[in-house]
Amino acid sequence: MTRLTAVAAATVLLAGCASFSPDGGFDAVSGLTKERTGQPVAMQRTDHERQAAQDRVNELLRQPLTAESAVEAALLNNRGLQARFGELGIAEADYVRAGRLPNPVFSFGRLSGGGEVEIDRGVLFNILGLLTMPVASQVGQRRFQQAQYQAASDAVSLASEVRRAYFDAVAARELERYDQQVKETADASNELARRMLQAGNFSKLTQMRQQAFYADATAQLARARHQATAARERLARLLGLSGEQLDLQLPERLPDLPGQPAEPRDAERTAMDKRLDVLMARRNAEATARSLGLTRATRFVNVLEAGYQNKSQTGAPRANGYEIELELPLFDFGSTRAARAEATYMQAVNRTAEVAVNARSEVRESYSAYRTAYDLARHYRDEIVPLRKRISEENLLRYNGMLVDVFELLADAREQVAGVTGYVQALRDFWVADSNLQTALTGGSPGASSISRPSSAAAAPAAGH
Repeated sequence: MTRLTAVAAATVLLAGCASFSPDGGFDAVSGLTKERTGQPVAMQRTDHERQAAQDRVNELLRQPLTAESAVEAALLNNRGLQARFGELGIAEADYVRAGRLPNPVFSFGRLSGGGEVEIDRGVLFNILGLLTMPVASQVGQRRFQQAQYQAASDAVSLASEVRRAYFDAVAARELERYDQQVKETADASNELARRMLQAGNFSKLTQMRQQAFYADATAQLARARHQATAARERLARLLGLSGEQLDLQLPERLPDLPGQPAEPRDAERTAMDKRLDVLMARRNAEATARSLGLTRATRFVNVLEAGYQNKSQTGAPRANGYEIELELPLFDFGSTRAARAEATYMQAVNRTAEVAVNARSEVRESYSAYRTAYDLARHYRDEIVPLRKRISEENLLRYNGMLVDVFELLADAREQVAGVTGYVQALRDFWVADSNLQTALTGGSPGASSISRPSSAAAAPAAGH
């Protein structure tokens, strides 16, 4: 009885050590997120926390959004992210449960007959659970840490997606304005060609070419308007906006190209040390290895329970004793569980290796896309756009000298707008590539890198009389 009391006391003491953390493990998640995005993140558990987040989002929306303020608003206001944070609470509950023994089992039996009553009473404790609880708790802790990495990864992925959507929305709005200019130019040339045809100074073929360009420009403007709306709505969804919040303010143009491109040192090593998907894969392999050790230690003892038991019978003194239940390994000696654990561990090891190989490759690809986008944007800024401007100025001089007609001047204006449009697209690609590179270095897979093709300028219709 004394030993039983000691075991029960030890059980209560160990179970009391397993408790929930004050922050729910979220301080680590916020730190990992801030290190990679520059913005902290918080799990909103109360109405007060949710209202404080809404107030901050409304404050951010009162000013034109920047990429950083858009990320901050999304981390505060995206309800899907808050839903995914619930997985962290589930993982912590499993971790705490792994540090506590299952509740003892009380049994009671009563038999009567022939004027006699027999009563059996018993309390059973899971002794095996007590012996293996330290190892099981370590496994639960590693799973909890993996859930923290996953929560941070969800936040970093959202931040990266918001940055891409932000640059797409600003660029789409800017391109819409340039397409409006092209359409206005096409409208003017079409109207002039129609009047010259009526005056007999223009051929029908040349007038139809001007009309065709006007029709194409009208269609392109309609597509540009929808793309601007779609990009804005996608950004609004990521920010979790609704109602009056939808009237968000975007800047008129994209940020300027940096003076020099970034050249990260030891990029692949940084990815191995900082990427959240790599860290999660390592934690998973470590937890699986720990589980394998636990399986090997208990492969021959699947169920072991001990407890106090007494028995009383009518007309006889109460009998005291103990009871042990043991599953005998007559048909399964635990080899199947051990084989399954080993296969699971090797699966985790191979997946970790795959994640590492893919991470290194994605860093190299992302940096190539980043440098290509930077070089293209600089080429448009320093070569194509100034050249188009000089050509336009020269044509204007020639028009004033009556060396070219108005249709050539209008066609040149369209080509100049097309050059500026190409620069806007290249600048957008650069900022998207910059976001993808940062994600590839510290977050996770940024997806396939891409450099968009600039919209082909419609060929200027030949002027003629």
